[in-house]
Amino acid sequence: MAAAAAAAAATANLGSSSSSLNRPGRKPNINSALQTPSIPHFPKQSTTYTPSSTTISTPTTKLPKQDTLSLVAPSPKQQQKQWNFLQSAAAMALDAVESALVSHERQHPLPKTADPSVQISGNFAPVPEQPVVQDLPVTGKIPDCIQGVYLRNGANPFHEPVAGHHFFDGDGMVHAVQFKKGSVSYSSRFTETNRLVQERELGRPLFPKAIGELHGHSGIARLLLFYARGAFGIVDPSHGTGVANAGLVYFDGHLLAMSEDDLPYHVRVLPSGDLETVGRYDFDGQLQTTMIAHPKVDPVSGELFALSYDVVQKPYLKYFRFSPDGKKSPDVEIPLDQPTMMHDFAITERFVVVPDQQVVFKLPEMIRGGSPVIYDKNKMARFGILDKNATDASKTRWIEAPDCFCFHLWNAWEEPETDEVVVIGSCMTPPDSIFNECDESLESVLSEIRLNLKTGKSTRRQIMSEADQVNLEAGMVNRNLLGRKTQFAYLALAEPWPKVSGFAKVDLSTGEVHKYMYGDQKFGGEPLFLPRDPNSEREDDGYILAFVHDEKEWKSELQIVNAMNLKLEATVKLPSRVPYGFHGTFIGAKDLQKQA
Repeated sequence: MAAAAAAAAATANLGSSSSSLNRPGRKPNINSALQTPSIPHFPKQSTTYTPSSTTISTPTTKLPKQDTLSLVAPSPKQQQKQWNFLQSAAAMALDAVESALVSHERQHPLPKTADPSVQISGNFAPVPEQPVVQDLPVTGKIPDCIQGVYLRNGANPFHEPVAGHHFFDGDGMVHAVQFKKGSVSYSSRFTETNRLVQERELGRPLFPKAIGELHGHSGIARLLLFYARGAFGIVDPSHGTGVANAGLVYFDGHLLAMSEDDLPYHVRVLPSGDLETVGRYDFDGQLQTTMIAHPKVDPVSGELFALSYDVVQKPYLKYFRFSPDGKKSPDVEIPLDQPTMMHDFAITERFVVVPDQQVVFKLPEMIRGGSPVIYDKNKMARFGILDKNATDASKTRWIEAPDCFCFHLWNAWEEPETDEVVVIGSCMTPPDSIFNECDESLESVLSEIRLNLKTGKSTRRQIMSEADQVNLEAGMVNRNLLGRKTQFAYLALAEPWPKVSGFAKVDLSTGEVHKYMYGDQKFGGEPLFLPRDPNSEREDDGYILAFVHDEKEWKSELQIVNAMNLKLEATVKLPSRVPYGFHGTFIGAKDLQKQA
C-alpha cells in the first residue's frame, strides 16, 4: 500500500513503490508481521514465457484441502506473443539473470514481512475469482434499509511468488455482496490493472513487488531487471504499475479501486451483481499523478479531497480536490524536506489535515542493504492544517506532535471555542512494524490529538482506559458526519494481531467501549457502518457489515450487526472463501442506477 508508493517511484520514470520484510516457520512468534502462518498452495504452472527457455522454479507448499487456488495457465494465444530477435534474446538473458538472483536469495532466510509462507498463509491466502452466485442462504432477517451493494477490496496474488512477498503486494480483488429485491448475491473479481493483464499474458510475475522484493541489493537488481525489460518492450509500465488493492470510494458515478502507487481503476457493478473493470481512471485526463488510497468525500459539499506523494523527486506531496461533478482543482504543492509515507489524512468542515510523520522513504538505504522505508527517530512528527480551498501552501499551519504515527485517521473536526482541530487516529508503535521486522510487539492505540491553531501546540490522550486497551485498526465513523464531531467510532479488534476477532464501538469522548466478537475461531476485517436513515437523530442508528471467516469450518459469511445494541441481525452464507482484506464501501441502490 503505502510502501507500494516507493516502487511506483523507484520504478519512477517507468512506474511503482517500495518497502520491507518477515520469516518462515510453522508457528512463529509474529510480533510485527502482517500474517499468521498456515501455508499457501498454488497448483503447478509453468513460469516460462515464450520465447524464453529459462524457467524460474518456485517452491510448492500446501493449503487446507478444502481450498486450492487454480491459477490461470497461459493460453495458446497468449503464448504466441510475437517478439523480434533482439527482444527474444534479451528476454532469455534477463530470465537467466533473474534465475541466478532467485537462487542467490534462497540461500538467505526471508524476514517474516517478506516470507510468502507467512504473508499469504491460512485465510490470507489467495482465492480464484467467483462469478456471481444468486439467492444466497440467509439466517435471520436482513434490514429493509439495506438495498445496494457492499464491496470490499483486498490483496490476492494471481501468481505464486518467485521470491519475497508481503501481503500488501498482492493483486487487487474486489468482493461484492448485492442486496436486491429480497435476494442476496456474491461475486469476486480481480481488478484488471495494467500490471495484472501483462503478467497474466506472460504467465508469471515480472513487475517488482514494492515491499516483498524491493529491499537491499537484490531490490536494486530487481529494479534494474524491470528497467531492462521495459527498455526492450518485454513489459510496458507506461500505463501504471499499481495493484489497486487497498481502498474503494464511490464518487461521481464511479466506483474507484485504489492503491497509492497508481491512478485509481474504475470498476463497474453490473445489474446481476457481478463486477467488471472499465479501466485506469484519470478523471477525463485531469489526473496525471498517483492518488492515495484514502481520498475523502465531504458528506455536505459532495467534493472529493485527495493527496499524491512522490518518493523520488520534489514536490514530494501534492493536494487537490474534485467538485461533485468531477472537475479537478489545480495541484497545491506542499513543501516537505524528504519523501514521507502518507497512507491517510483527514478533513474538517474547513480544513485538510496532513500528517507529516516519522516513516519516510530513503532509497539510498537499499545500497546499504536495507529497506527504503524506515522509521526516522530524529524527525519531529507534525500535522499540517491547510484550507480546503487553498490555491497554494503558503498559509499551511504546521503543529508538532512528538512521536506520533497514525497509519489511519478516523475523523477530524474543528472546535472553534478553543481554536483547536481535533484528530482521531490509531497511534502505532513501532511505526514501521508493518513493513520491517522487529522484536517489539505492535501496539495500535486509539488516540485524540488536539492541534491548537492559536498556540501552535498539540496534546494527545489515549481515548480508552489502560484496562480496556486493545489494538484497534481499520474501521470508520458514520460517514455522513465525516469532518464533523462524532461520538462513536467502529474499529476492528486487531487481536490476536494481525487477525481481527471482532470490532469495538468506542465513545470518543468518554472512552467507553463495547465489543462485538465474531465467534469462536471466527475472524474478519474492517467493520463498515451503514446508516439506517441519513436523517436519523441518532448517530449510531445503523448497521455494521463485515466479512467473517470460520477457521474451524473453513467457510465464510457476511455478518450484519445492529450498531445501536450490537446484536446480530442476519448472516449471509457465502459460496466461497473470502480472504482477510482491506477497506470497503457501500453503494445504495439509487446510486447504483447512476453509475457512469
